[in-house]
Formats: sequence, structure tokens, C-alpha cells
Amino acid sequence: MKIEVWSDFVCPFCYMGKRRLEIALEKFEHRDEVELVFKSFELDPSSKKKFDGNIHEIIAKKYGIPVEQAKASNDQLVAQAKDIGLNYNFDDLIPTNTFDAHRVAHYAKTEGKMNELSERILKAYFVDSLNISNHKVLASLAYEVGLNRDKALSILESDQYGEEVRKDEETASKLGISGVPYFVINNKYAVSGAQTPELFLETLEKAREEECKL
Repeated sequence: MKIEVWSDFVCPFCYMGKRRLEIALEKFEHRDEVELVFKSFELDPSSKKKFDGNIHEIIAKKYGIPVEQAKASNDQLVAQAKDIGLNYNFDDLIPTNTFDAHRVAHYAKTEGKMNELSERILKAYFVDSLNISNHKVLASLAYEVGLNRDKALSILESDQYGEEVRKDEETASKLGISGVPYFVINNKYAVSGAQTPELFLETLEKAREEECKL
């Protein structure tokens, strides 16, 4: 069984959706047969690497709402994340562009470490308050999951794997994916958004049942 996951590293729902899928997989009897593949999706490809102000102020400005309202909304996300064991730290979060993070994730894929690095980058952004567009930070994260730091840094300082990121995004466009997270199971069943573990499990079992009929 193959599960393709379109997501972005600065999307709070993507990290929650990933974790909820993992909770569902823990209860799925055939989890050892599941191949999880992460696909690149940038919420804002034109996003700057450096922003003025914190995430609360940036969101307030983007949506034309008071900063207090933006913070209250983010606090709700923090509470939701905590329910599934994720300790989001929005106050110190460093908003940035994710293109290079996606590129190094594709390098990790060639080494069989894409899932591990994707998890590490998400944690780096939402929990550890690291700058995930900084090449040295990304190379260190790659090293943490068992990849070669110097090779990762060399790749980041080139334009390698940029084409792979764009191909994922083109595929998302062809599939009509306009928001993430977006999960596609066996090229047939789609789950949009950070749904409950129960819904994920139900969809997994449905896909498995169909597989057995083939």
C-alpha cells in the first residue's frame, strides 16, 4: 500500500495530519506493508526567507485582523497539537521560505531518509524554533538523521533537486490539490486536511479491502 503525502514544512496542519496518520497506522494491522512518500508543496512559493515581526503579527497583517485575534487562533492550534503530543512554540517560530527544505528532503529520499528528515524539519520549525531556510541548519538536521552533512550543504548551495520539488508541485496542480496536507492512498483514495486518526484508519482499511479483491 502506498500513501503519498503533499505537505509543507511551515503548515501547522501538515504536522498534525502526519501525526494523526501515524496514530492510525499504529492501529492498522498491515502497517508493515505501507510505503509512505512525502511530496513537496509550498504554501507560498514567493515567500521571503526573512520576515519583519513574529508569526502573530504576520498573520494579523495578512488577514487584516488584530494581532490579539491572530494569537488567539494560533493558541488554539497549539492546544490541538498538544493533544497529539506535539509541543508547538508559535511565539518563537521563525517564518521563512521552504524551497530549500524541500530540496534537501528530496536528497534524503535518494538515501532512504526522506520520512526521517521530514519529521525532523517539521519539529525544527514548530518546536525548536530553528530557521529552516538556513543551509547550515538544514545540513545539521540532515546529519542528525544519518545523512552526510557536507554533501547536504553542497546540495543546498547548488540548485540540485529543485526540479524534483517543481515536479511534485506540478503533479499537485494536475490533481487539483490547492491546500495541504493532502493524502492519496493507492492512487485512489484521497484524504484532505488533518483528519482524525479514526477517519485515516477507516480509509486505510477500505483501501486494503479493495487490494485483497484484486
